[in-house]
Amino acid sequence: MTELSLRRAAGALGAFVSGVGLADVAASDQAYTQVRRALNEHEVLFFRDQDTAPEVFASFAKRFGEVLDHPAYATTEQSDAVQILESTAQNPSKIEIWHSDMTFMGQPPSFTLLQGQIIPEVGGDTLWASATAAFGSLSKEMQELLAPLTAIHDFAHGFAESLAEPGGAERLAPAIAANPPVEHPLVRTHPETGSKSIYVNRLFTTRIKQLSALESEHLLNFLYQHVIADEHTVRLSWRPGTVAIWDNRSTQHKPVNDFFPQHRKMHRVTLRGDKPQ
Repeated sequence: MTELSLRRAAGALGAFVSGVGLADVAASDQAYTQVRRALNEHEVLFFRDQDTAPEVFASFAKRFGEVLDHPAYATTEQSDAVQILESTAQNPSKIEIWHSDMTFMGQPPSFTLLQGQIIPEVGGDTLWASATAAFGSLSKEMQELLAPLTAIHDFAHGFAESLAEPGGAERLAPAIAANPPVEHPLVRTHPETGSKSIYVNRLFTTRIKQLSALESEHLLNFLYQHVIADEHTVRLSWRPGTVAIWDNRSTQHKPVNDFFPQHRKMHRVTLRGDKPQ
């Protein structure tokens, strides 16, 4: 095994990994430690030209934590840890909004992993934003204003389009019952690095608890736009076999749905996290 090498992908976050692959990390404590350290530093890591077998992807993912199921997605035959995200002309993707995965949970995911399986010839990129860099670029006065606030996150808010489809409410009723609205700190402290980040997102956050409806709306809209400012982001063009792993506790991401009617198929694993502090 060669030594891990990193090439930064953007100013605020992201790095391409070489010298170490999925199988190396699954089999070697040294490789895992190197990648985990790099992930804490860069928040999202990219691996090119990896084995696309779901079993290999799952073994790599399980090094970073316990697999977390998602109530809305099917899984592969080879591994029930690996979810299938597929967009076709007949069934296009509905999620186009910047978000952090599953913040509607009391303990949202720690890391999310995505691997390209079928990639459009043109389009289909993914964007990430560092909520850590975004918090750091706020004034001291704004940081102090945000620090004591909490926000409400809601599954039903994030899946409003699916709920509006024929039969959607019945299909997702168990998930709604299992995921009532939750309250999280607006400024989250990372459990490993101690860094602080803005922890609200447009897909799942509904309001700031301590503010009036109008105050909450205006402050949230400011924060949503601030997090995704160009200087806080990185963009990845996918290839088959490319893997991205990102820290769901301190980043947001957004798929770019500019590839229809082309076919796009991805494999995903989400990992169990802890209660935001």
